[in-house]
Amino acid sequence: MRDDQKNIDEAFSDQTEFVSLDGKEKLPKDELVDEVSDAITAESEEETTEIVASAETEVTEEEEEFVEEKVKNEIEIQIDLLNESDWVVRREAIITLGEMGDERCVEPLVRCLRDGDWQVREASIEALAMIGSPAVDMLLRYVRDYDARKPVIKTLGKINDERVLDPLISLMSNDEFKDDATWALAELGKPAIGRLLELLNDPEETTRKQAILALGEIKDASCVDSLIERLKDTNWFIRLSAASALEKIGDPRGREAVKPLIKDPDLVVRLRIERMMAAWKKQAVNA
Repeated sequence: MRDDQKNIDEAFSDQTEFVSLDGKEKLPKDELVDEVSDAITAESEEETTEIVASAETEVTEEEEEFVEEKVKNEIEIQIDLLNESDWVVRREAIITLGEMGDERCVEPLVRCLRDGDWQVREASIEALAMIGSPAVDMLLRYVRDYDARKPVIKTLGKINDERVLDPLISLMSNDEFKDDATWALAELGKPAIGRLLELLNDPEETTRKQAILALGEIKDASCVDSLIERLKDTNWFIRLSAASALEKIGDPRGREAVKPLIKDPDLVVRLRIERMMAAWKKQAVNA
């Protein structure tokens, strides 16, 4: 019986042809089995990979939502603390909001620029400076607010964004806020140099003076030639301001250009130049 079954199997094996899965070639039985097995394994692996990837995506999205909700809750907690009567609590909340750097913190922080406590206002300035450009639009709206204008101007000077230049430049001719705008532009530094150099030829003497003061604080050698030109200004105070700015920059070209002012027609200018030159000689001796 067994021999008969064996003969039948052998006969069937010899007469049967196995075709590959793609139908392009005939294969022995063992090779077909291997091909089928590989195909099933590959399909199973693809399905497993897709399931794992889908699960990981869902987990990542859930984690992001959780973190976002947590940050949102923390922001709301800190904003509520801005209404506390204790200025220390308000200041600490402001510092925390600044460190978060979230755009949702901007408006509450800008409102704090009107706070009755100067330390709270200073903390708000620094916090908004940390947030940077996202705070500019709101600050430009509040620059119209008289009570908040000084701290707003100071804040704008701490944000390196070209949008702050025009408002600050326009305030250079404002009698009440020109000094605030000048120091804000000085703190802004190099990004403000081009606009300040343009103001050196402004018909208003006050504007020219303020521009010179700002350039003297920035102390950039690229301003030297333009400041030397201002040593010839018809206004004595502008000549004196230009000499002081060149002294701060410390460029040799500026020092040489300042020396002829020892014969300036204005006594105040001459006295200031004498002290300036005496200080240079002392520095040279001590060097």
